[in-house]
Amino acid sequence: MAPQSIFVNLPVKDLDASKAFFEKLGYSFNPQFSDDTAACLVISDTIFAMLLTEKKFKEFTAPGKEISDATKATEVLITLSAESREKADELADAALAAGGTPAKDPMDMGFMYGRSFTDLDGHHWEVFWMDPAASQG
Repeated sequence: MAPQSIFVNLPVKDLDASKAFFEKLGYSFNPQFSDDTAACLVISDTIFAMLLTEKKFKEFTAPGKEISDATKATEVLITLSAESREKADELADAALAAGGTPAKDPMDMGFMYGRSFTDLDGHHWEVFWMDPAASQG
């Protein structure tokens, strides 16, 4: 079976500002799935985040449902793996330098390490590293 892709859809208030934020983190966008209402953030070969203007996002939600305000409530935790503790720090530090804010204190369990941040719209992102030996039991 071919690997599945995941497209996480996130509402954003200012699409250009959100694109600039993620570009500062080293990410790119797939122009095939991007326009003036949406930008396809490429996280890996199979992981994407669709940054949608709130108006566009509303087109995909159930009728009558409000869009969560991620600055006031946590609607989802988006967790990405990192290849090392240093890479987890690099991504989190880049997010903070680009205008993100810390979501919570770093987590260090020795065999697992993580950092977190919120993006410009308050979406909560986690970046973690796990010692490969520990993950094998």
